[in-house]
Amino acid sequence: MSDPQWGKKNNEGPPDLDEILRKLQQKLAGLLGFGGRRGDGGPPSGDGVGTAVGGGIAFVLLLIVAVWLASGFYIVDEGRRGVVLRLGKYLETTMPGPRWHIPYPFESAELVNVAQVRTVEVGYRGNPKNKQPAEALMLTDDENIVDVQFAVQYTLKSPEEYLFNNRNPDDNVLQAAETAIREVVGKSKMDFVLSQGRSEVSARVKVLMQQILDRYKTGINITTVNLQGASAPEQVQPSFEDVVRAQQDRERFKNEGQAYANDVVPKARGVAARLIEEANGYRQSVISTAQGDASRFRQILTEYEKAPQVTRERMYLETMQNILSSTTKVIVDQKGGGGSLLYLPLDRLMQMTGTATALEAPRPATPEPAAPAVPEPARRDSLRSRDRESGR
Repeated sequence: MSDPQWGKKNNEGPPDLDEILRKLQQKLAGLLGFGGRRGDGGPPSGDGVGTAVGGGIAFVLLLIVAVWLASGFYIVDEGRRGVVLRLGKYLETTMPGPRWHIPYPFESAELVNVAQVRTVEVGYRGNPKNKQPAEALMLTDDENIVDVQFAVQYTLKSPEEYLFNNRNPDDNVLQAAETAIREVVGKSKMDFVLSQGRSEVSARVKVLMQQILDRYKTGINITTVNLQGASAPEQVQPSFEDVVRAQQDRERFKNEGQAYANDVVPKARGVAARLIEEANGYRQSVISTAQGDASRFRQILTEYEKAPQVTRERMYLETMQNILSSTTKVIVDQKGGGGSLLYLPLDRLMQMTGTATALEAPRPATPEPAAPAVPEPARRDSLRSRDRESGR
């Protein structure tokens, strides 16, 4: 394709495009096995012109074939899979990277995104406030109606099943989700769905949906079931809120009662343990006292059998000593005194003695007033009157 005329100066004019095209056709005809010139180097004859035209057609055909073969190249991105079809029938699934298949119309390739997380909404569309009552309202096992809204997220695990086994696989996910949630809610109580059982409901719906979709061979993998909301219908919402508040009050009262019990029961157990220990101590004290009294009685019995009279007198004296030791008055029997008794106010004397002992502390010396002298006859008359009163 190099032309020595191209290196010349511009005074000879630009190269002739027709000449360049003619030379290119001759070279292509030579490569394809056709004659391009006569032996004398003159202009081409009629056969040469026909050969050049045929070479041009072959070149065009070759170019078309090359373009057609190049159209079979395709690139599979990361997170996608290529599904190759031969005459409309599934042939293979290709992994990420540059790939090639026989061009159309013999083979074709479809790229499927298997990493994309798809979402299906049940009971609402876009916003939970945009409710779909036909999907959201469900009947529970205890014959109550609840309003349930949830979203399902899924990916593809088999591109060929997703493409060929179902006509509308996304609609199948929606129908499977609605079927699963109605079955789970229909076997559950209303309080279980609305309060403590929400996570369990989501888990059971996920398992049941996966079983349904696997049975239909949809090639779909359920990743997450998010329960957006579960409540009573709007018509009975105020009454339901009253029930919820009552349940919360019940739980609060139970907690308060449990806290009170945790405070009172240990104290009561401590008091009971103390009383038991005191009772055990008192019992041991009584038993020890009874055993001591029995031992003392046996010792006294032994002495009594040896000397009954002496033992009786000694016991009498000990008893009187125990009795009179707690008294503050002493009555002296004067034998032969004509039945008169002499009363000695020992209690006052002892009290006066104790008072005098307490007042023995040093104090300023002050003259004490002398006690009035009691006449001797008056004292005698007083003693006689006491004797007569005790004689009565």
